[in-house]
Amino acid sequence: MKPSLRAALPWAMIILAAAAAAWLRYAFIEPQHMQHACEGGTRLWWCSTRELVVQGFLSYGYGYAAIVVALLALVWRSMGIATLAACIGVLALQLYCYEGGALALLIGMLRLVRVQYDRQQAELVTATP
Repeated sequence: MKPSLRAALPWAMIILAAAAAAWLRYAFIEPQHMQHACEGGTRLWWCSTRELVVQGFLSYGYGYAAIVVALLALVWRSMGIATLAACIGVLALQLYCYEGGALALLIGMLRLVRVQYDRQQAELVTATP
């Protein structure tokens, strides 16, 4: 894989996570017709999933998960953990857990930049004769 593509892949994953979280909020959680479809006696197949997602942000679960993964990203210098922290942070931001989501997104993105910079510097040092 090209180095430029390898560097852009985590950022593309963060953008995809943001788009998926926005879809989840604006097309699955917020519309009134989705809520009313789950309130009646005839429950649709996706109602339990919707209720689980709603309970996740009512209990601030997404914010807590984002903070835990952000702390892991601070401890481990891993591109995957940093990307995961940013992705969960953007999900938490979209799903009403602003404080934890913003912190995780910031820490994840800063850690990702640092890990990518360190890898680039290591490649330059090994490539220099």
